[in-house]
Amino acid sequence: MDLVPVLEEPLKKALGPATAKVMAEHLGLHTVGDLLHHYPRRYEERGQLTHLADLPLDEHVTVVAQVADARLATFASSKAPRGKGQRLEVTITDGSGRLQLVFFGHGVHKPHKDLLPGTRAMFSGKVSVFNRRLQLAHPAYELLRGDGEEAVESVDSWAGALIPIYPATAKLESWKIAKSVQTVLPSAQEAVDPLPDPLRDGRGLVTLPEALLKIHRPHTKADIHDARARLKWDEAFVLQVALARRRHADGQLPAVARVPAPDGLLTAFDAKLPFTLTEGQQKVSKEIFDDLATEHPMHRLLQGEVGSGKTMVALRAMLAVVDAGGQAAMLAPTEVLAQQHHRSITEMMGELAEGGMLGGAEHSTKVVLLTGSMGAAGRRQALLDLVTGEAGIVIGTHALIEDKVQFHDLGLVVVDEQHRFGVEQRDALRGKGKQPPHLLVMTATPIPRTVAMTVFGDLETSVLDQLPAGRSPIASHVVPVADKPHFLTRAWERVREEVENGHQAYVVCPRIGDEDDDPKKGGKKKSPEDEAEKRPPLAVLDVAAQLAKGPLQGLKVEVLHGRMHPDDKDAVMRRFAAGETGVLVATTVIEVGVNVPNATAMVIMDADRFGVSQLHQLRGRVGRGSAAGLCLLVSEMPEASPARQRLNAVASTLDGFELSRIDLEQRREGDVLGQAQSGVRSSLRMLAVIDDEEIIAEAREEATAVVAADPDLKGLPGLRTALDALLDEEREQYLDKG
Repeated sequence: MDLVPVLEEPLKKALGPATAKVMAEHLGLHTVGDLLHHYPRRYEERGQLTHLADLPLDEHVTVVAQVADARLATFASSKAPRGKGQRLEVTITDGSGRLQLVFFGHGVHKPHKDLLPGTRAMFSGKVSVFNRRLQLAHPAYELLRGDGEEAVESVDSWAGALIPIYPATAKLESWKIAKSVQTVLPSAQEAVDPLPDPLRDGRGLVTLPEALLKIHRPHTKADIHDARARLKWDEAFVLQVALARRRHADGQLPAVARVPAPDGLLTAFDAKLPFTLTEGQQKVSKEIFDDLATEHPMHRLLQGEVGSGKTMVALRAMLAVVDAGGQAAMLAPTEVLAQQHHRSITEMMGELAEGGMLGGAEHSTKVVLLTGSMGAAGRRQALLDLVTGEAGIVIGTHALIEDKVQFHDLGLVVVDEQHRFGVEQRDALRGKGKQPPHLLVMTATPIPRTVAMTVFGDLETSVLDQLPAGRSPIASHVVPVADKPHFLTRAWERVREEVENGHQAYVVCPRIGDEDDDPKKGGKKKSPEDEAEKRPPLAVLDVAAQLAKGPLQGLKVEVLHGRMHPDDKDAVMRRFAAGETGVLVATTVIEVGVNVPNATAMVIMDADRFGVSQLHQLRGRVGRGSAAGLCLLVSEMPEASPARQRLNAVASTLDGFELSRIDLEQRREGDVLGQAQSGVRSSLRMLAVIDDEEIIAEAREEATAVVAADPDLKGLPGLRTALDALLDEEREQYLDKG
């Protein structure tokens, strides 16, 4: 008998169509295997009660608690028969905190009979506030009876001393999931073990069937520990095998080795540099040049601190490829950034970027820009320069990916801000080479080592963590408007001082303004925070107008945001870069790549509405010259709020890697892994990429060894099966195109 289909059996067959439909719609579970891998979030002990004081507002929760008292009240109601309605108020307790339950109308009769003082039960519902007290309105409940009583079918009948609490929804309570798991749990015996026996035995891990039984029906806390240890290894190892196979396959692909000509374009460029490269830049450049010199495509991730000089490293790599007779393309996520890169690269290269032109140097090439908003004539010329090989370097946006764009000999693709691009876009550009081009992926968002191994596991990683000489420190402070409103007045005085001393400043706002918060006009719906505060996030257009008339009157204030015409955006950036504008009020369009060394101050309005890494990115736009930088984080959040603690963390350190850890600890992992990692996110149910660093590192080593010995996994059918389950069509594309 083929054992695999047992876990692939549709839930419809195992549980009936009604339950299967709810599980598919609300939890995305379709097969017996899916349900067995829907693990409990936590466990309640039969003899202990839940901490009710820590329940999160507006979230669907499941608690185990005891009824303290129950009171039936009547109230006037025009809708009820004889004008009187009934309300059942039940107070449940965990010995320290209390929670109110309320039932209305016809819904009071059964709970009035069931929920007598002293009764223990599981309750499930959405936490709300009424009269300043936490409550659950009309919660679902399941009585937990004593062993000696005749019980209705109860979770207690199979859960032993530990009651599993599952991730649930309003339509599907935890105990209903538990009962469904109970129905399919015998199938766990048929689970095919993906771990090679020597690996499992060597690490003292339980088998997969045993792990599934123990995670759903633990008798002791040791059972839970054993099951989690094993299931974490499964997730880490199977994913790392997928990535190791991708690396192995890439290693078999042919590519043109690109060795720079001696005394060519790169040598000429290095000779005219007015500064010395940092040790980090030299080390990373060597890693890249070594990769380029091989006959297999480079797949390298370059991550570095804000302002660590990644663009310089990428440019030298592009020049090396041009020297070797190839072309290089840099893909940027926005037109503003593409134009900024084009401007800074042509400035750095000088006459070396004037190939074929009067005044061009002996070793020179043409650097062209290609964006969606270019005029027809400019676009035609750029396309001609690429197909003839006249242009050695092209910098562009998604426009580079279009079918019309043809290269003479594409040798290197540089992708800036990797997380902004889908895999398909990257793949489309890589497909334009005669043979697979070398790939350099850059990110200015520092990533903890484990995330890099999990998300970019098919890439070799280089890290730049040294700032170039001459960069100034950035002082960061929180401006707490709620506690100290006069601090904001001082913030605007500091901006004025900086501008009057010949420097420039950014003011960043979360939104543009006008209609962009009106859903009827295509704007965004207000967030719960906005509704709660009764105040929309501050907007560029409003703030710019207020500043120009008020605290910054007399200074030249301009705005920059994503809805402007590209030519207008470019004109604004040019004026700001030239020092003609004192203050630029912008959205996060300036977040990455924008380089104006004379800008020394930044005020971020509603800073609590941005993520930790985003704030770090924004802050990196100042302090890029010899004058010290200043970043002021304005917030109306109270001092004790998590949002303020996040801002305090940003203000306290300039270490992006430290901040990325804080960021990851505070957010759900899926947010951090992001959309570009399609499919990876949903495969991590048990593994926490920060806490389980050691497991991920060890799994990567084991996976690399397994794939080196048996690339097709012919001797490991269980692992092959697990890999097939992980790599559904979408994930297969992610890894194939990575």
